[in-house]
Amino acid sequence: MHDWIICSLKTQDRNRGGAGFSLIEILVVIAIVAMLASLLLPALSSAKAKGKRIACGNHLHQLALASQMYSADNDGKLAENRPLTGQAALLTTNAWITGNMQSAKDATNVNLVRLGKLFPYANQAEVYRCPADQTMTNGVLRVRSYSMNSWMGSRYMEQQADLTQRGYRTFVKDAELAAAGPSRLWMFADEHQATLDDGFFLVTMDDSFPFASRPAWRHERAYGLNFADGHVETYRLRDPGSFQIFDYASARNTDWLRLKQVTTVR
Repeated sequence: MHDWIICSLKTQDRNRGGAGFSLIEILVVIAIVAMLASLLLPALSSAKAKGKRIACGNHLHQLALASQMYSADNDGKLAENRPLTGQAALLTTNAWITGNMQSAKDATNVNLVRLGKLFPYANQAEVYRCPADQTMTNGVLRVRSYSMNSWMGSRYMEQQADLTQRGYRTFVKDAELAAAGPSRLWMFADEHQATLDDGFFLVTMDDSFPFASRPAWRHERAYGLNFADGHVETYRLRDPGSFQIFDYASARNTDWLRLKQVTTVR
């Protein structure tokens, strides 16, 4: 269409004996080009967002495979996963990841990623950060976007008196995942930058702290998470309460309830 307009205007120009384009004709062309650009830009933006979502899913898939390979090399044990606070931090010797993303010195330190027990199996640092995560500390991108299900990698959730989750299971060996089925238990999720600190994504099955760890919404109000069998899903956030990052969500928050359903079992 654009070529036809130019050709038509040139024909008119010859008919006028080389008088050139009129101002009105130039403005018409500019308006048409602007209209075409306005139609194309949303499509390009959507394609770019989709590309980042696919790349994020690939990163999560690689982390799931890394976890499986680690277990295969370590008598079926899952890489350790504890909150890096208090006494628990002293007990963590085989952590899947190290570092606190709320600490300025940790947030951009790629060596802390390399120290994680999964790094030999997923040994590219960019795998640990969602491509859509542009969170920076001192002008440098943070090195990590993902956290691990708090019910996996340790018995921590069973041991805390103030977080008693009666009857729910923790998982420290891959064989224990059969209690629910690996395809029904998530392992790693894309966490919101406001709550991302250590590699421990807290889910309290008794609803004592709903969304203490917030899922990210970088992918058009959705976040990615992988499952113990290696597959990856995208969960779209639909409850308005899911976006109130400075308060705990309601125990009736539909996004919270959905995440709990794939976190652990009794």
